[in-house]
Amino acid sequence: MFRQLFKTSLFIISLLPAIILIYGALNNQLGANPIEVLTRDTGEWALRFLLITLAVSPLRLLFGWHFLADVRRLLGLYSFFYAAIHMLLYVWLDQFFNLTDIIKDIIERPFITVGFINFLALILLAATSNDAMIKRLGAERWNRLHSLVYYIGIGAVIHFFMLVKKDVTEPVIYIIILVVLLGIRLYRYSRRSLISA
Repeated sequence: MFRQLFKTSLFIISLLPAIILIYGALNNQLGANPIEVLTRDTGEWALRFLLITLAVSPLRLLFGWHFLADVRRLLGLYSFFYAAIHMLLYVWLDQFFNLTDIIKDIIERPFITVGFINFLALILLAATSNDAMIKRLGAERWNRLHSLVYYIGIGAVIHFFMLVKKDVTEPVIYIIILVVLLGIRLYRYSRRSLISA
């Protein structure tokens, strides 16, 4: 009962940033450049949900919060959801679906190159996140594929850092969070290797 209630509540809470942005856009509350705000904020929420997803295993390890395993997929899909909106806004409102300009942007602007590669990887993970794909691929191959999430996390913070032109405080905070999360995983892996050696 608790787990289902927690999952439902988390689903609703995770949707709130999108609802707030839509409300702000419809009521002209996003400032002088609403397109920039929408694109930036959806990108940041994609990154935040990605980091929250990566935090699930460390939180289970450190505090024994095993109920979080039930919502890891939900959190990961919300990261993809906000990343997809982020990409759609760029393709639609920034580039007006001009394929030539989009390709040129991807080739010539490194932060967009990184973001585009990240998004392709996220599509792959989202498409294989269901139980049917786990059975089809097999647990070992599925786990290897979904270890891409670590590289996506690194790419995401690099993308954000490259995007910010002046105050890099926020991207640096995200980088520190990612380093801590990956550091906990690396420590756990090294301990396992020592024990099995």
